[in-house]
Amino acid sequence: WLKTSSHEVYQCKNLILKMPQTRNQLRALEQTSSETFSKYFSSKTSRLNEEKVSLSVKNNESKSIFKETEQTLTKTVTKSTFEENVTINKSSKKPLSNWEEVYQRIKDYRKTSIAPVDDMGCAKLAEKPGTNITPQTSRFQSLVALMLSSQTKDQVTAEAIQNLRQKLPGGLTLQSVLQVDEKFLDQCISKVGFHNKKAKYIKSAAEICQETYGGDIPNTVEGLVKLPGVGPKMAYLCMHTAWKQNEGIGVDVHVHKIVNRLGWCKTEKKGPENTRQALESWLPRELWQEINPMLVGFGQTVCITNMPKCANCPVNDKYSFRETVLYSIPLAEIEALTQDVKNNAKVEIMIIMIIMVQQRLQEIRK
Repeated sequence: WLKTSSHEVYQCKNLILKMPQTRNQLRALEQTSSETFSKYFSSKTSRLNEEKVSLSVKNNESKSIFKETEQTLTKTVTKSTFEENVTINKSSKKPLSNWEEVYQRIKDYRKTSIAPVDDMGCAKLAEKPGTNITPQTSRFQSLVALMLSSQTKDQVTAEAIQNLRQKLPGGLTLQSVLQVDEKFLDQCISKVGFHNKKAKYIKSAAEICQETYGGDIPNTVEGLVKLPGVGPKMAYLCMHTAWKQNEGIGVDVHVHKIVNRLGWCKTEKKGPENTRQALESWLPRELWQEINPMLVGFGQTVCITNMPKCANCPVNDKYSFRETVLYSIPLAEIEALTQDVKNNAKVEIMIIMIIMVQQRLQEIRK
């Protein structure tokens, strides 16, 4: 939002002058907007009803034709006009025309932007097979790291893995996990989110791996998701890191959020698993493995959930979230910025305008 012109500053000033000055004016504005939306959507609804009647007539003429048409429909309009309820046509594999350019820009940016996932991500936490570390142990460590990472920052996950290596007898191995009780495991990982459940899951997973897989971890996605505490995201990432197999895209909150912001998917309200299926329908398979760490790091440093740093974004000329971010910036942070921009009158004026808008909104709400 700092990239603004004098014309935009003028528009912002006019916005302040046109803002409602009293509660009654604000309520009148809200009522007018509500009525406008109601008229708009009621007209849309009536048009849809007319189309439904037309379809019904055609149905009476030929039921077979209607059934074929019904199977090809990809959109379903519901009573909730504001909620997206679109059935994705899985046969469609048409991404945005500019996705390759955007992807490459983000990829190039990540080469010079270090994020926590680059040093402390799950793929970096397992010890490499060697003299003292067997391939089975390395794979088990990858699985444990992924199980701990759920709803936990990479730094905390890395610390928990280090605690397990130091405190478990013989280091972090399947056998050492089997030797200790659940309470001891819980103490070692006490800083991760939902550590009580995860200690139970890790203990149970170790027992299953020992009894069913001969001391190794499952080598398929289907086998991995049957382990307690392991979901699809962990399973696909485990196949990448532990088995070096590219079976699917690991979609976590960062990937889910960013690909929807970029418009690559329309699955924001449907969850990560729908996002994975939508991405895999058109994204080249050779990119399935690298897209997770690339977008996770991008989400950790730039495309942050509640406070995206759009000024640093390598694709901010194509995507802008200034409107959604503008009024969420705390006043204290905006006022602090004015101390650093005394020599830039353009930026300082814009900041002052934002402060005035926010203050006026707060007054009206009170």
